[in-house]
Amino acid sequence: CVSALVVTSMTLFILAQAPEPYIVVTGFEATATLFFIVLYIFRLDQFISCLFWPLLDIINSVVTAVFMIVVSVLALIPETTTYTVLGGVFGLAASVFSIADGALIYRKLLFNPSGPYQKTDAHDKL
Repeated sequence: CVSALVVTSMTLFILAQAPEPYIVVTGFEATATLFFIVLYIFRLDQFISCLFWPLLDIINSVVTAVFMIVVSVLALIPETTTYTVLGGVFGLAASVFSIADGALIYRKLLFNPSGPYQKTDAHDKL
């Protein structure tokens, strides 16, 4: 959901011929979000086990939220074109969903800090 909103925001910024930093920041955030989607789809997080991927995902959500809030507010202040305003609105929506994503991942880590529960037989405990 976050990546769709970020890509929509970037597309609207491109159509509005907004300043380049708006397009670059939204493009960077779309790429980073796409990286995590590909990582989890192909289960590369289990293959590269030296990194704690949920924490990196939380950091990515926070960075995405901060960057998208800054770009969206800067896009909404001058109200130059309709596409720029819509890009800012979609960027603010992406930042809200990004904050929610980071909070949900953080709560999941708090409830299950040691990984998935593995059922063991009674004779394995001895």
